[in-house]
Amino acid sequence: MSWTGWFIFFLVVQVIHFAGTWKLYQIAGRKAWEAAVPVYNSVVLMKIINRPWWWTILLFVPIVNLIMFPVVWVETLRSFGRNSTTDTILGIVTLGLYIYYINYTQKVSYIQDRSLKPRTSTGEWVSSILFAVVAATIVHTYIMQPFTIPSSSLEKTLLVGDFLFVSKFHYGARTPMTPIAFPMVHDTIPVVGTKSYLSKPQIPYFRFPGFQEIKRNDIVVFNWPVDTLIDIRPGHMRGSLQKPIDKESNYVKRCVGLPGDSLEVRDGYVFIDGLQNDLPDRARVQHSYWVKYKNPNMRLSDEQLYLQYGITDATSEYDQETGEFKIAAVTEEAAARLKNNPNIESIRRDISPKGEMEIQRYLDENNRIVENNKVMFPNNGLVNWNNSNFGPIYIPEAGAKVAITPETISLYKRIIEVYEGSELGITNKITQSGTQVMLNGQPITEYTFKMDYYWMMGDNRDNSQDARTWGFVPFNHVVGKPVFIWMSWDSNAKGIANKIRWERLFTTVGGSGKPISYLMYFVIAVIGWFAFDFWRKRKKGAKK
Repeated sequence: MSWTGWFIFFLVVQVIHFAGTWKLYQIAGRKAWEAAVPVYNSVVLMKIINRPWWWTILLFVPIVNLIMFPVVWVETLRSFGRNSTTDTILGIVTLGLYIYYINYTQKVSYIQDRSLKPRTSTGEWVSSILFAVVAATIVHTYIMQPFTIPSSSLEKTLLVGDFLFVSKFHYGARTPMTPIAFPMVHDTIPVVGTKSYLSKPQIPYFRFPGFQEIKRNDIVVFNWPVDTLIDIRPGHMRGSLQKPIDKESNYVKRCVGLPGDSLEVRDGYVFIDGLQNDLPDRARVQHSYWVKYKNPNMRLSDEQLYLQYGITDATSEYDQETGEFKIAAVTEEAAARLKNNPNIESIRRDISPKGEMEIQRYLDENNRIVENNKVMFPNNGLVNWNNSNFGPIYIPEAGAKVAITPETISLYKRIIEVYEGSELGITNKITQSGTQVMLNGQPITEYTFKMDYYWMMGDNRDNSQDARTWGFVPFNHVVGKPVFIWMSWDSNAKGIANKIRWERLFTTVGGSGKPISYLMYFVIAVIGWFAFDFWRKRKKGAKK
């Protein structure tokens, strides 16, 4: 729905509100016209129901308002003496329209100084839970969101089992685009396993100003632009489902390419405008290696590789021709130490040569080998790119123009049709007539981009589904910046105490040098707060 559509919807709601409440406003000692003035009528209603004026703001916060509207309906009924369970249920199930019945058919009186304290312990619990959910939803949506690292694409910087806080305000909090959704969950309701939202209506994209732009090598959380999966859990992946932007699966990668960059991957290393990307000292690029043992019967187990060399993605792949075993997620430092193992005969990087097309082979339902040559972006089977050697490719910048030719259109077709088309409420269709590219039936030789785009990659270069597979990330898909690790769980370790990575608790994601844990400072602060609170209550009790 466009902004115009939402404005008309807003005016319709105001008319419905006025028609259903104007008599109640008069009974409460207000003027009938006050029920008709948008926004002001909400402020007046808050005075009538004896609630703070700022509740009006909550009525305009997407998702939060799904909780607040039923609360206001019930509070309105109670302000005019309708306190029964039946009144409460009817007020909610009729979406507030029960107030029409009270407004036009019932003789009610206004209770100006009614008690706001719930009459039962159950009511008190419900009230507390509702406002805890409201507060948590606001924090989750606009300030800080918890996030879990599910895969090893950023291994050595962010580990599988890290629990993060992701800042929404660094790059600017994005308002929800899907207004009818279950609070504080993403695309699926836990346990139940069903969709947590209604795809329609949609609110146009809007983002509050941030206090910094995305910088090169920032770790960024974003919505996966090509997500159509109903269930993204490993081993459960299934589709297909067209998702709203803010309900696409959350991914976390390193932003190695900024708008306006010309990017190329050479032997697994990123080059920007011809120069190798200089990663921060906490980043550890990893590659896959082929290892040949002097005695294959004494090859290192996955556990030994993990404990002795920090290798987390060891595989059982074996090349019978060379007698080599393949291991993944190996840093250059780990490879050098592994080479000194007395049972290692040789170790070499697994590099796909430049100009060799990446081909994915798998078995179909009839147990036949199928080859997919559309693995690498732009997924047309025409580029001889692979994970090790990719590009060069231009990363679009808002306001920049690119030449559109039959050779380049595949790189930018999705941007024009989807990201700057349907997702912005515009109908764009790219077609070709011979060597002429057409946009909505008209010849096009150049295109001016409306948004900034980014190139997101994992540090685990040979075991990361990233931009090399699905392309650019538009800025309207950016969720936030990971800033803090509050918990870290190592499922490979033995024993509960060992499973907690104590040295990673309460560490920052950014910065240079070895991460420093602020756990002790947090514990001291918590103890200090409880001690102060105990002293304050004791002092207050003594005065009585």
